[in-house]
Amino acid sequence: MQIPNLDIFLEYLDKVHQRTMRVVRCVPPDKLEWSFRQGKFTLGDLLRHMAAIERYMFAETIAGNPSRYAGCGKELADGYEAVVMFMERMHRESVEIFSRLGPDDLQRKCTTPDGASITVWKWLRAMVEHEIHHRGQIYIYLAILGVPTPPLYGLTSEQVRERSVKA
Repeated sequence: MQIPNLDIFLEYLDKVHQRTMRVVRCVPPDKLEWSFRQGKFTLGDLLRHMAAIERYMFAETIAGNPSRYAGCGKELADGYEAVVMFMERMHRESVEIFSRLGPDDLQRKCTTPDGASITVWKWLRAMVEHEIHHRGQIYIYLAILGVPTPPLYGLTSEQVRERSVKA
């Protein structure tokens, strides 16, 4: 997917973010710091990571600055409501930075934390892929916990199967 138009991209990003936040709102507050295994991200770590990396790595590098990502610990936001507010604030700040981009900015290069040079629109695409990857992890964590989650686009797999023509 190429990103030739910033307005279309920002609309798409908003929809991706809304779908992510729907599943985030399913996280039981008492399971925020739960992980399936010691040493792996907790649910809270995943949520803080998604927010902080979007703002402090992707948005900063797109703005021409070095990454400021410093991790995803509780010092960023502690407690369910604080984490949700942190996610929303980081996303708003990121969108504000992205909104300043002009058509030529989408075609220029930015430098990733590992020193690679990448076209800005490709870096934006990688950012969305990153969020979707971690959203999938949240779905898995919640499934392990037996927490019901919303279907991604409206119907569950079972509902689609019920409404499909038999092969």
